[in-house]
Amino acid sequence: MPRFVTAAVAELLLERRGLQRVALDNGRRAYVLTELVGPVAVGDRVVVNTTAVDLGLGTGGWDVVHWNLTREEWDNPGRGHIMKLRYTSLQQEHDVIDGEGSLDGTPVVACFLHSQLAAVAAAFRHGAPGRRLAYVMTDTAALPLALSDLVAEGLFDVTVTAGQAFGGDLEAVNVASALVATDADAVVVAPGPGVVGTGTTYGFGSLDVAATVDTVAALGGMPIVAARYSDADPRDRHRGISHHTRTALAVARTAPLVPTPDDMPDLVVTATTMGRTAAEDPGFFAHAAAAGMAAARSVESTA
Repeated sequence: MPRFVTAAVAELLLERRGLQRVALDNGRRAYVLTELVGPVAVGDRVVVNTTAVDLGLGTGGWDVVHWNLTREEWDNPGRGHIMKLRYTSLQQEHDVIDGEGSLDGTPVVACFLHSQLAAVAAAFRHGAPGRRLAYVMTDTAALPLALSDLVAEGLFDVTVTAGQAFGGDLEAVNVASALVATDADAVVVAPGPGVVGTGTTYGFGSLDVAATVDTVAALGGMPIVAARYSDADPRDRHRGISHHTRTALAVARTAPLVPTPDDMPDLVVTATTMGRTAAEDPGFFAHAAAAGMAAARSVESTA
C-alpha cells in the first residue's frame, strides 16, 4: 500500500521540461512531474509518496510529489482523447500518432535496460553521422520520459512514448504504431529508467524485448538486440550474457541480429549502469555499442 507524507519545499534543485527535483524541509528529496501536478515553488506544502524509498527500491532515493497543497486546482489541458495512466487519479488525455505502413528494412535496436541507450546512440552517431535516430520508450519501467537524464542530453532526434508511458515528442498506443510513425533512419526501443525483476526465469519487465523483435520483423524491419552483458555484476545470472538476454531470445519467434563487440571503434560513454562506469563494466557498454554500430552499418549500406 502507498505511504504519503506532507512536507514543505525547501529548495529547487533542478528544473527541465516536465520535471523538477526538490529538497524538502524534512530532509528528503523528491521529484515533481510538472505535466501531471504542476510546478512547485519554495515554501509550497506538498503531499509526497515515499513508498519506494521507504522500501529501498529503485527510485534513486527520490520521493514523488503527489499534490501541491498550496494550489486548490490544476488545469493542464491536453489534446486528443486517448487516456494514459488510465483509471488512476492522474489519468491524462493525449493526441496519439496512428502510424501505418511498414518499416521497410529500418534497423530497430531492442534494449533491456535504459542505461544501454547512451552506448547505442554514441555508436550509431559514430557510424552514421547525420542520420536520424528515434527512441521509443516502452511502459515496462518508469512511465514519465521526463525522468530520463540520458534523453535530456539530446541523444535522439525524436522520442515516442508507447503504451502507458508518456512525455515523448510523440505519443503512441503501442510499440508497433510508434515504430511505423517515427520517420527515422533507425530506432531504439527500450524501457525507461528503472527495471523490474524477480530473479525468476520470466519475471522481468524487459522480456518484452522478445515481443519487440517479433513486431519489428512482422513490420518489415531489421531487428537487432543489444545483448545485456556484464563483466562486473555481482549476480551470477547477469555475468557474461545475462539470463534476460538468453530468455528473451528463446521466447522470440524471430531470430534477430545480436552483435558482439568485435572491431569496434573507441567511444566515450559517460553513462553508468547500476552505478558502474564504462571502465568498471566495459562489456556492458561494448555490447550495447555493437548494436548501435550494427544499425549504423545497415543504414549506411543502403544509402
